[in-house]
Amino acid sequence: MPASTDQAIDYLPYKMRVEKITEETPDVTTLKLLFDDHQQAEKFTFKAGQFGLYSVFGYGEATFCIASSPTRKGYIECSVKRAGRVTQALHSLLEGDTIGFRGPYGNCFPVDEMKGRNILFVGGGIGLAPVRSVIWNCLDRRDEFGDITICYGARTVDDLVYKEELKEWEGRDDINTIFTVDPGGETPDWSGKVGFVPTVLGEAKISSDNAVCILCGPPIMIKFTLPVLVDTHGFAKENVITTLENRMKCGVGKCGRCNVGNKYVCKDGPVFTCAEIEEMPPEY
Repeated sequence: MPASTDQAIDYLPYKMRVEKITEETPDVTTLKLLFDDHQQAEKFTFKAGQFGLYSVFGYGEATFCIASSPTRKGYIECSVKRAGRVTQALHSLLEGDTIGFRGPYGNCFPVDEMKGRNILFVGGGIGLAPVRSVIWNCLDRRDEFGDITICYGARTVDDLVYKEELKEWEGRDDINTIFTVDPGGETPDWSGKVGFVPTVLGEAKISSDNAVCILCGPPIMIKFTLPVLVDTHGFAKENVITTLENRMKCGVGKCGRCNVGNKYVCKDGPVFTCAEIEEMPPEY
């Protein structure tokens, strides 16, 4: 079961300064944010998988995961895909600008419960953002875990996020990496796989023994990847853990937008096992 947090909800946003902006893809930007108040920075803690609300004054706020690892102190990062008014405003920020941040909210990935186990990370497109938080959390505590495999894909080479980190992970000898782009999305210098994530994952040598899978990506990718994990590689659905963020708005269970049956994604999640998701109403 994914772990939960008892941290109290605080509606007052932190003031955050944009320290660094990284253009990951033509429509995805990563913001490195520092606390204006050093005492707040020292006290602030979060867990991998938790999320926050990021606000651009005069435009509104939007909900995103914290994409950095809790092992990296003093700052947080978020990766934003341009899709609407608020995300456009976030993309228009300059280094040195100030934004608001509320959080952390929600439960988290059960990193401590994963100690001693093998871990398979599967991500698609911008869905690598919440997975990245767990990856670095585990890599910064590398001796506490067994084999680590990262399988990640995107539509095209240009759509791959965290390109420099992908190179770093690929160059490490203590993890296994499988990177792929959809057919037609490769470039002449692409050295990775070509194929959809579920297909490439199905062809890989993956063991579910003493293993847990952290999965996040577009709904269509998850739909076709889950049978590969369960039927081909033998993962129990209780050992496949994902995060649901696409329907959240207020983040604190007030607006009802993320209500699914008797669950609120923002308060009961956003991290769920695939077994828990199967119990949700089918329309979700």
